[in-house]
Amino acid sequence: MTAVRIRAYGNSGPLVIVLHGGPGAPGSVSPVARGLADSFRVLEPMQRGSGDEPLTVSRHVADLHALVSGCSGARPAIVGHSWGAMLALAYAAAHPGHAASLALIGCGTFDSVGRERMRVTCEERMDDALRHRLETLPEEFPDPDTRLGALEKLMRPLYSCDPAPIEPDAEACDARAHQETWSDMLRLQADGVYPAAFATIAEPVIMLHGAADPHPGRLIRASLEPYLPRLEYHELDRCGHYPWLEKTARDEFFVVLRDWLVRHLPRGSP
Repeated sequence: MTAVRIRAYGNSGPLVIVLHGGPGAPGSVSPVARGLADSFRVLEPMQRGSGDEPLTVSRHVADLHALVSGCSGARPAIVGHSWGAMLALAYAAAHPGHAASLALIGCGTFDSVGRERMRVTCEERMDDALRHRLETLPEEFPDPDTRLGALEKLMRPLYSCDPAPIEPDAEACDARAHQETWSDMLRLQADGVYPAAFATIAEPVIMLHGAADPHPGRLIRASLEPYLPRLEYHELDRCGHYPWLEKTARDEFFVVLRDWLVRHLPRGSP
């Protein structure tokens, strides 16, 4: 898949762009887009998949800028989940003033300290049966795309607290897109580009983070605070990495997110 397809939701209200995680997990935030469609016009781009050239963060940023530039001058809010939150920050840093605000849901890590904390947390939550399944995944699923999807399903309980049934909106995973994009993000972090580049972001930013998310929200916030002067942090109790799927936190998540978007989108936005 090389083209960037767009799903659209809602007929009126300010513009919101919702970015999926992964990388390489298109469609995973469709429930968030639908949950906002009663108050906003929502666009959900299926980020570029693997193709003739290796994927980079800058390629994804350029794709997102093409989408924003085609929105008739509207300054959208950008809502990103996990990797999508990282992409939202990378975009806002590269194109100051083009986004009205950023909402980061379960944002990914920007240093080795956060990634090690996440690894330890996941390890502590595993049992021997899961470890065995993970070891045998390559034999069970020789196809990399299928294997990445199976890995996500196996790991989801470690990332969740009290989840509702999963809504089947996600499309097939793209393992090569995941590997290429994430490798480039790690390279940029190792080179000192991120998170330092985020110092150009003047827009308001909120982190919405589940208290039970193995991504260490408070450590991630601490890594971003020196560069984001308008950063807010809202932690959701009894909530993992997917707030819209959590029975206890879902309602609070949507209330906080909608309120944030209403307060930080331009008045009279088309």
